[in-house]
Amino acid sequence: MDETLLRRIAEALERLAPPVPLPPDLGAAEAFVWHPERLALAPVHKVARVDLALLQGIDQQKTILLENTQRFAAGLPANNAMLWGARGMGKSSLVKAVHAQVNKERPDSLALIEIHREDIRTLPALLNLLRGQPRRCIILCDDLSFEREDADYKALKSVLDGGVEGRPETVLFYATSNRRHLMPRDMTENERAVAIHPGEAVEEKVSLSDRFGLWLGFHNSGQDVFFAMVEGYAAAYSLPLPIPALRAAAVEWSVTRGARSGRVAWQFIQDIAGRLGLRLESQSE
Repeated sequence: MDETLLRRIAEALERLAPPVPLPPDLGAAEAFVWHPERLALAPVHKVARVDLALLQGIDQQKTILLENTQRFAAGLPANNAMLWGARGMGKSSLVKAVHAQVNKERPDSLALIEIHREDIRTLPALLNLLRGQPRRCIILCDDLSFEREDADYKALKSVLDGGVEGRPETVLFYATSNRRHLMPRDMTENERAVAIHPGEAVEEKVSLSDRFGLWLGFHNSGQDVFFAMVEGYAAAYSLPLPIPALRAAAVEWSVTRGARSGRVAWQFIQDIAGRLGLRLESQSE
């Protein structure tokens, strides 16, 4: 065969071959976003988060997740964590706040890597990229859940179980979800109704959440906790509003929203600050 033709074939094959991923520079930032199409981590130089002390009504969850993350940063055994429950109660905010707090205690010890729900199937590729990296990483998937006929949970299950290679000891997986078992209720009920062995049909899907060592539940807050959230934000940003007036306005705001949560409290504070002509330096929920 002609040498020129062979060279052209070789060049064409090189163009078709997937690019070799470059080792990530985990020292480039405190946080990153995973882009599977490029097998790359994009640095995030300013993370949208709030101080840990501003998260009210979730003291037990704060303590448990902070201690777990501190142990991980120190090179000690730690668990993957599932934060589940009511919307707007600070699940993802807690992960980001804990990450910042631990890095304050141990500078540059942890990198936070966000993976989007639709990219969960590429989790093994991300772990391969992180394998052998000295910096410890927390992978965060926000609002994780699976729908009917969705097989992506198998990739997550393999990671949580360890797989053949095992999860790198420098990597921990945190997820937030509005569903306790990550699957819709009608999906599990339908599996039970039509299966010859109902328990076995449901077990593989529902047991996915059991593979998280930590389960932290978040529930809708009462009025006292809602007031604590609002007053904590108001004090942190020095909003010049008397407590009685602040509470009255907060009650009215929560009634119009039909909910009392950390997200609603923060949105209320943004509204009040705007009406007072004041700027807020941080962003949250």
